[in-house]
Amino acid sequence: MPAIQIEQIQPSLTWRIRHEAMYPDMPYDSVKLDDDNKGIHFGLYIGDQLSAVVSLFEQGDTYQFRKFATLPEEQGKGYGSQLLAHLIAFVKKTGAKKIWCNARVNAAPFYAKFGFQKTDTTFFQNGFDFVIMELELYI
Repeated sequence: MPAIQIEQIQPSLTWRIRHEAMYPDMPYDSVKLDDDNKGIHFGLYIGDQLSAVVSLFEQGDTYQFRKFATLPEEQGKGYGSQLLAHLIAFVKKTGAKKIWCNARVNAAPFYAKFGFQKTDTTFFQNGFDFVIMELELYI
């Protein structure tokens, strides 16, 4: 079984996986964020293969994560759970009070397993229904 490693990566390394996993039918540049250079980006490697990514953005004592994506062929194997657990632990170490995301509605049960709560804020974008979910951090 190949080793799993999570490390901080450059924003440009996230784009291919974001595209393949989230919006394969849209133009490649559509997965790039204007504020990518202001974020902290994490990649999960299976052996030497980058397989899952997430981007984290600080907003005072709150963090938002965006573009959480796992390659389609690696989904359902627990890699996303490992990456999200790493992300939550990282944010807790900063002393942040909350972490949140715009979750696809069909992914809400995944985030709920980690203690994220749905808010009343929902929206439709790029063909998907989203709900804002947040996790209060009690340190």
